[in-house]
Amino acid sequence: MSVYEQLQRLSDERFVAIYESLAQHGFGPLDAEVAKLLKYRPQAIRGVPMAQRAKKARGMLHAKHNSQLCYELFGAYLIAKHRELVTGFLEATGVKHEEGMLNDLDNNKPDPAKLEAAVAELDGKFDPQDVTLYLALCAEQWPGVPELAALWRKRAG
Repeated sequence: MSVYEQLQRLSDERFVAIYESLAQHGFGPLDAEVAKLLKYRPQAIRGVPMAQRAKKARGMLHAKHNSQLCYELFGAYLIAKHRELVTGFLEATGVKHEEGMLNDLDNNKPDPAKLEAAVAELDGKFDPQDVTLYLALCAEQWPGVPELAALWRKRAG
């Protein structure tokens, strides 16, 4: 549930910024679901300001406690906008990947001894809020590495 908890901790402004950054051709990443919720035709949703759509999308995620959709939304944001953060973490912690995409999750885990140094390096290169967001995804991705959850909780507050 770390990803859903991270959603709860995000400011409205931060969520809107993430949502807007994933827009394509005037559509936000969850606009189809928001249109259904508002009983709009899919094309008509573009008439609603993006900030309002983001607010509705966030409310929908909260109402459904949809951790999986949160994971997908935040993962899409990090891969699309901050792939170097993802690949930097994976490389620094010994996780095999192809451009940030993982195979064999059960046998391909971050080395707990390398976590602190990897995160310190990433904090120097990227917005610490994005690093914390990625740690929330990692904690959910690898529940068998409790050091990830502990590190995320320490940062998330």
